[in-house]
Amino acid sequence: MPVTARLSKRFYDTLGEEIASELVDWGNDRRECFSVRVDATYQADLRELNELNFARFEAKLGERLAQLESHLTWRMFAFWAPTALAVIATGAGVISLLLRH
Repeated sequence: MPVTARLSKRFYDTLGEEIASELVDWGNDRRECFSVRVDATYQADLRELNELNFARFEAKLGERLAQLESHLTWRMFAFWAPTALAVIATGAGVISLLLRH
């Protein structure tokens, strides 16, 4: 977006309309060029910051998934061990009943 510059009447009178307009246009071009360079710098900084944040997020996610896996493994064992013992006891009871007759 070009910067509108209000230059004094004396500036226009001294340099002339054509040269004063050329100077204003030149200044606007320099500003746009600088703005594009600054935007590219901020883009690179933002990209780097996003990559660092994603790496941190990924590390935390891996850690939490490992914790979840260990909790689930324990819960599965806590559920299936008594169930397996009950099935074995039921099987032993059925076999002992069958052998009595």
